[in-house]
Amino acid sequence: MLTQGQVGPIASTVSLGTGTQAPQRQGNMGDSIVSELHGKYYEAVYRRSVFVIANQAAVALTAGLATAYTGLVVGNPTTSSVNLVMLKASWAFTVTLPTAFTVVGLMTGTGATITASLTPRNRFVGGPPGQALANAGQTLPGTPVLESLLNSQGVLAIASQGCNPVQERDLEGSMILPPGGFCAFYSMAANTACFLGSLMWEEVPI
Repeated sequence: MLTQGQVGPIASTVSLGTGTQAPQRQGNMGDSIVSELHGKYYEAVYRRSVFVIANQAAVALTAGLATAYTGLVVGNPTTSSVNLVMLKASWAFTVTLPTAFTVVGLMTGTGATITASLTPRNRFVGGPPGQALANAGQTLPGTPVLESLLNSQGVLAIASQGCNPVQERDLEGSMILPPGGFCAFYSMAANTACFLGSLMWEEVPI
C-alpha cells in the first residue's frame, strides 16, 4: 500500500473549512507530520469547548470535607449533555502568612446541581457559554471525597522570607465530571479570606 501526502503546510494563512479533504502532511524527507501544529489545547479552544473559572476575590477555604463550603467548586448539572474533562488547576494564597499550615488538593462528589454564583468563561474569548456551573461558596450537594493532593502550604515565621508563588497543575484530562458530578478545592485546615483558585476544563459530548 502506498500512502502519499503533501510536503509543507496545507494552508498557511487561512484555516481549512470543516469537511475539507486535505492530503496528509509530510516533511522534506518524506516523513509524516504528526506533531501538534499549535499548542496542545488549541484545537479544543478553537472549537469553543474549553472553559475556565476563577475566584474574582480572595475567599476563605473550608477545612476538610465539610459540605458547608467556601472556596471554588465547579459542577456539571444533572441535565447536562456533556462531560467536564478537567484540564488544569491553579491556586495561590494572597498573604505571606496564611492563617494555618495546610495541604491543598481537589475533592469530588455527586449530587444535585451546583448553584451558579460565578460565571465560567469560554477560553475562546467572546465564545458562547458552556453548561458547567460554578460557585465560591455554598452547601455542597453531596459529601466530597479527596481525590488528589496538589501542594502543602506552610506558615512562614518571618514575613520577609518571601511570598507564596502561584501554583498550577496540569490534570491532563485525568478527571471527568459526568452530569451530577462536582469538583472543588480541598484544604486540610481552614484559612481566612486569602485563597484564589482557578479551574479549566473541556466540555465533551457524552
